Amino acid sequence: MYKDFPSLSPENEKELVEKLSHWALANGLVMYPPQWQLHSASNAPITMFPTPFPRDLFENAMKVQTVFNELYANVVSHEKVWLVDLIKSLAKFDKDFTGKLYETYVKAVEQSGGTLPQPLSLGVFRSDYMYNQTDHSVKQIEFNTVSISFGGLSTKVGKAQNYLNDSGAYDDNYSLKYYPSDDIPVSESIAKIADGLAAGNYFYNDENDNKKTVVLFVVQPGERNCFDQRLVEYALLEKHGIKSYRSTLEEIKEKTTINSGKLYIKATMDEVSVVYYRSGYAPSDYSMDPEKTWDARLHLELSKAIKCPSLLTQLSGSKKIQQVLTDPEIVKAFLKDSSPEEIDLLLSTFVKIHPLDDTEAGKKAKRLAFDEPQKFVLKPQREGGGNNVYKEDIPGHLKSLDESEWGAYVLMELIHPPTHKNKLIKEGQIYHEDIVSELGIFGTIVFNEETGEIKSNENAGFLLRSKFSSSDEGGVAAGFGCVDSVYLY
Repeated sequence: MYKDFPSLSPENEKELVEKLSHWALANGLVMYPPQWQLHSASNAPITMFPTPFPRDLFENAMKVQTVFNELYANVVSHEKVWLVDLIKSLAKFDKDFTGKLYETYVKAVEQSGGTLPQPLSLGVFRSDYMYNQTDHSVKQIEFNTVSISFGGLSTKVGKAQNYLNDSGAYDDNYSLKYYPSDDIPVSESIAKIADGLAAGNYFYNDENDNKKTVVLFVVQPGERNCFDQRLVEYALLEKHGIKSYRSTLEEIKEKTTINSGKLYIKATMDEVSVVYYRSGYAPSDYSMDPEKTWDARLHLELSKAIKCPSLLTQLSGSKKIQQVLTDPEIVKAFLKDSSPEEIDLLLSTFVKIHPLDDTEAGKKAKRLAFDEPQKFVLKPQREGGGNNVYKEDIPGHLKSLDESEWGAYVLMELIHPPTHKNKLIKEGQIYHEDIVSELGIFGTIVFNEETGEIKSNENAGFLLRSKFSSSDEGGVAAGFGCVDSVYLY
């Protein structure tokens, strides 16, 4: 069993909040508030205490990440025809986004004479899980292949909670450590994600540590979560000597140029080795000026810079691919070099995911959606918080659509996580609420989309996000949740 959360007197809790707020501001555990100005950062929404998570399941999730990295790399490289056909069929259901990504990929291949200029691809992935208490297992919510966030703040929140523990702020009487240090680990995600970007730079430069080439971060305009990104940029420069530039999709054609296939920053003529997308994962990222933003995506795809991710790697993260990959036979076919133990561990993280198409499985799922909606969440082919439909809202949502549009969704069995009554600090307010938590495990991989060769494959730390149990959506940047860290028991 695990220890209860610390119980503090009002005076000690007030002092803890002050210490935590000062630490966060001093160490970059921050976001911009709504309607921010350049100088006005505030604390990121965080939990006061680390949240309990079973040690054995945490270790299982960490252990299986490199197998997941390899699975998705193999889908993109070894099963390209299968993947492209599947994406093509999905595109008609989601013309404005999946369709545009697919169309841009096809254009890039055609304009490159059938083979893209850069066969190497970099994945900075995150696999998200919940603890399913009904059978003591960790179950995958989704596998993210693009614009993976909170690698920076995850390291910081772990350090903040370790600081509070080490300084005695969690002990109400004697300023002793409340948790053993080994029970509240700190994620190495800042350093490890920077290592992944540096690996992309290394393989772009024919396995040379070239510090003259740079990484281009593609970001959203007015990005409130820029500090999370900057922390990785700073580590990339400090640890590897590699500079970074930032650009929105709208600015790409103004700020970059392609010469002899290579991508350059116009202002300095620095050569770009890696294009790292922290934008481009949702339709809203293209909506301000669709012609310009989709043209920018094509422009980048046509360059020799390594993309993180490439269009095809991004598309491999669709919910439909996740649904297909719950089939054990397909997984075994895609992971021929993995041990039976690794495959069994990976398969153990899956819940049932059903298609909503015209197959027999799809017809059965349609009946389930109306007869037993309380058991499911309906997920579209979209990333980011706010798009899912839960439980009893599912039948009404489906009825509001033409049945021909249902194929854009998958029906996913709900996971049953425990709730914990932690305290959340958001915009200076303390909320003492029941929360549920998602564990994210980061991974990086450099692989060849043409040959399937894997150049590097690494774990890259972890993230815990928590949200009020009354909230179905969990996005921190979207305003639904907060960054947290684990107390392992």
